[in-house]
Amino acid sequence: VVDRAGLVRTVLRADRAGPHTVEASRAKAYTAASARNTTTAIMENADKNPAARHLAAIEGFLLLGGGVPVKAGDEVIGGLGVGGAPGGNFDEECANAGLAKVQAKLK
Repeated sequence: VVDRAGLVRTVLRADRAGPHTVEASRAKAYTAASARNTTTAIMENADKNPAARHLAAIEGFLLLGGGVPVKAGDEVIGGLGVGGAPGGNFDEECANAGLAKVQAKLK
């Protein structure tokens, strides 16, 4: 989880998670918070829109599924990134499930 400035606020890692998952999840959270959108949506936009293809070149951005913005009302206050599932779609599903658990506290 990162705050609105992209700074890490908390990290949880499963015992058997690969070492790359910590940085991947941080980058996904940073990307979602910075762009105020899911990393899946950003990735799909970059694939379809030639003008957006270079988003992946922004330092710290990771265009893989698994990053979601954290909102309080309509305001993006941070990002949540998940890594380690066998596909970004599953990472994003986990991120959304975790966010749903605390959403009532973010109003």
